[in-house]
Amino acid sequence: MTSQQWRTARQSRDARFDGVFFVAVKSTGIYCRPICPAPTAQEKNVEYYQYAHLAAQDGFRPCIRCRPDSAPNSPAWLGTKTTALRAKQLIDKGEAYDCEVLADRLGVSSRYLRRLFNQHFGLSITQYRLFNQCNFAKQLLQETDLSVADIAFASGFNSIRRFNDAFLKQLNIAPSKLRKTDKKPSATLNLTLAFRPPYNWQALHGFLQRRLIKGLEWLSETSYGRTFKDSHCQGQFTAQFVEQKNHFKVTIDIDNTRYLQQVIHNIRRVLDLDADTHTIEAHLNAELNNAMPLTQGLRLPGIWSDFEAGIRAVLGQQVSVTAAHNLVTKLVAEFNQACDTVFFPSPEWLANSELSFFKMPQSRKDALNRLSEYCHQHPDNQELDNWLSLKGIGPWTVNYAKLRGQSNPDILLAGDLGIKKALAEVGEFDSERCAPFRSYLTFQLWQQL
Repeated sequence: MTSQQWRTARQSRDARFDGVFFVAVKSTGIYCRPICPAPTAQEKNVEYYQYAHLAAQDGFRPCIRCRPDSAPNSPAWLGTKTTALRAKQLIDKGEAYDCEVLADRLGVSSRYLRRLFNQHFGLSITQYRLFNQCNFAKQLLQETDLSVADIAFASGFNSIRRFNDAFLKQLNIAPSKLRKTDKKPSATLNLTLAFRPPYNWQALHGFLQRRLIKGLEWLSETSYGRTFKDSHCQGQFTAQFVEQKNHFKVTIDIDNTRYLQQVIHNIRRVLDLDADTHTIEAHLNAELNNAMPLTQGLRLPGIWSDFEAGIRAVLGQQVSVTAAHNLVTKLVAEFNQACDTVFFPSPEWLANSELSFFKMPQSRKDALNRLSEYCHQHPDNQELDNWLSLKGIGPWTVNYAKLRGQSNPDILLAGDLGIKKALAEVGEFDSERCAPFRSYLTFQLWQQL
């Protein structure tokens, strides 16, 4: 964006640019979201920043009124998917903080990664990690009932003293200014997760409703929720759509708050809260050349994990949506026979199950076992193309898992029967030119059926 575009967006408080850039006011020493309700500052007193951490680095402190920490994140597809951006995404998810760990995971040297990160984001990995931790802690301080100690640990700090020192240095405000006394503890956390409008809740609701697994998930006219469980934590969430305020009110129950940041990041991904649909649809319209009308505000409905998405994909091979839904329902019911809370089956359980309750070819059962065994043995391997080496797992299954289990923005399910039908009706156009948003093209095509 240009300075003129930033100025126009700030002066109009256009919510479509929330989180895309930040506004620092030199006369107050505060930086804000472009939608901040405070009186509009004079342009001569304003500086613009693409990232909040750059404003903080220059000595500005976050606005307590509009709370920059609660703005939608920068879109995952921003620019080219460089190694530096992948490292930033891992830090944002709370999955990896140490530079050596990041470098090893990304397959580069730590020296090269440090240089790339500073080149793209204007600060070191350590500086960004600390800012990210403190920004997350600020959100918890202002929105939840967690104690300051729990917030410090949930944000990745090992001591309260270290937390207090880093918070003051990174955000130029002391934690005590945001919460003078601990609130009354509560088992349920309540958070606000913002998005950029438009957000087509009706389309997302309809898609989820046809695939809803009762007990594992729940859906109302204005909310969606589900349970989650892995080797680190378990719990559940419910997200309430608040259209007029461009956010979801989310309640979370979790048994280990040290993994809260990862859970919140995954909720954002499942609901596709960080997509800039205005930019996506403008790009698709330009490349489709009026081949079909686009549904405004369409989001990618995520699945909680790539493993779950892969299993759902295998069960959905060459059958209708209804038949696939029945199979997934049966699988979840078998796994949770003696349980009060319903969770999706674990890779270990599925790998060791004979799946005798399924009336399907043995080859399909074997594919489920092989995929489960692989995911059990490689829990942190996110390179889903490795699944292609497993007998019974083909490109459609892998792409479906990338599309819904990882929310990859650039997957066209060209082999899907529904997509083939929609393409036949729409007519010819160059889908390659729709990159890097072909996942959104996939869902736009499904909307045509």
